[in-house]
Amino acid sequence: MATRRSEPSDTTATATSEPPRKKARVGDDIQESASEANGDKQEYEETDAIEKADAPRASDLYLDTINRAVLDFDFEKLCSVSLSNINVYGCLVCGKYFQGRGKSSYAYAHSIHDDHHVFINLETNKVYVLPDGYEVVDPSLEDIAFYLKPTFTPASISQLSSPAHLNKPSYDLSSKPYIPGYVGLNNIKRHDHMNVIIHTLLHVPPLRDHLLLSNFRGKESEMLKRFAGLAKKIWNPRLFKAQVSPHEFLQEVGRASGGKFRLENQGDPVEFLGWLLNHLHKDFGGTKKKDSSIIFKTFQGEVRMETQQVVVGRDLDSDQKPRFAIDREIKTSVSPFLFLALDLPPPPLFQDAVEKNIIPQVGIHSVLAKYDGKTTQEIRGQLRRYKCQRLPPYIILHFKRFTKNMFVEEKNPTIVNFPLRGLDFRDYLDASPSHPSTAYDLIANVTHESVAGTTRDKENTVWKVHLRAGSGGGDKEKWYQIQDLIVEEIRKEMIFLGETVLQVWERREAAGKPMDVDS
Repeated sequence: MATRRSEPSDTTATATSEPPRKKARVGDDIQESASEANGDKQEYEETDAIEKADAPRASDLYLDTINRAVLDFDFEKLCSVSLSNINVYGCLVCGKYFQGRGKSSYAYAHSIHDDHHVFINLETNKVYVLPDGYEVVDPSLEDIAFYLKPTFTPASISQLSSPAHLNKPSYDLSSKPYIPGYVGLNNIKRHDHMNVIIHTLLHVPPLRDHLLLSNFRGKESEMLKRFAGLAKKIWNPRLFKAQVSPHEFLQEVGRASGGKFRLENQGDPVEFLGWLLNHLHKDFGGTKKKDSSIIFKTFQGEVRMETQQVVVGRDLDSDQKPRFAIDREIKTSVSPFLFLALDLPPPPLFQDAVEKNIIPQVGIHSVLAKYDGKTTQEIRGQLRRYKCQRLPPYIILHFKRFTKNMFVEEKNPTIVNFPLRGLDFRDYLDASPSHPSTAYDLIANVTHESVAGTTRDKENTVWKVHLRAGSGGGDKEKWYQIQDLIVEEIRKEMIFLGETVLQVWERREAAGKPMDVDS
């Protein structure tokens, strides 16, 4: 074992050497729960701290053993020996996690056996040298503390959607350039369907800014704390490596969902989005009332549904499509929504030899006609038609691409054509002079790719997300395609060629500026 460095003996001190240091007890750098192990309870009785001195100390030379290349704070904060999440420290030399720092703790033993002496408390960001047990305050450690827990200010987040944000890339330890917010997410097993939803939500400005400015340390749910922590890491301008692992957040997702959404199982991003939005709404203290949380303020709108019972022989026997009869009762109800589901037209069953390789296409206004208040659908013996009553600042559209039959889950390969800017929802909204602008711009587009043509193959499915960077149109904005760790700029003309499943549209004012969620 390597010999630990020691401080100069007091017997050789001269008139210019530093005076003898006083020793004091370290008491409450962390509040520990009553359920901690006995070694942690004795920690504060056994640990001595050396009073800070202006003169350099020999023990501070341990700071040169820190290896930033091995540091990774994306995984769950669990002791690598006891698997406890209480009072955990990270070794800044090898990157492993250990519990406690008292003489009977695992971190203390690691410092003796492996000659690793610098540890950071993963909760308080304080750095200690073990086995001596004193705290180190040094400006050279600020980058590690920021990497562990990034902090943002209103001034810093105000620039995240500006063109200047794109023109000033950050650099990781390998001098690799990256744009904060547009970094790859590690795919540990088969959870790319959750990665695209994470990116989509964290690029919605109101929700993103709310999470970046948050400081959850009280009774908030663990899910909310970890989602906010993941948001800060993705938008961190001082990453050590230009990628982030969502492992810590997804572990909590698995626990909160009762194992419904797991790292090793491919799933449906729409199903995960619906679950996550409702769960976050409750964690933010939301209720059934309108605008009771940042989720409802951002995504909730209202739609009117009119229904009428089908009369057999009168409505169905004719060659015409079913339609509402004015002489029978029409029931009307208004319901809130977080996203609008759109039905794709069925692909043709037979194609001639010339067109057999042509994929059907449809315009987005054709599928949005479901909400024009005139288009009628027959569902379970009822005629239905829809019209929006209130549009949210950010509209989520879900294109229903998958349908189940008795044997297999079918996929509709129809391509949807849509503009990137200026999609007008006026025809799908009841006229109201007090309603804000009905023009929307696209900010996120989730697409599906698989080997199978008309059937859904979950094992060979690839999910990608297209994200808008910057605002204002033209050269002031760019589009990036992210598939797990692969981040690449994409031409605007290529965005609509994929099998779109989800989109997020941002409302804008007449001048082209995004509408605030509180307006």
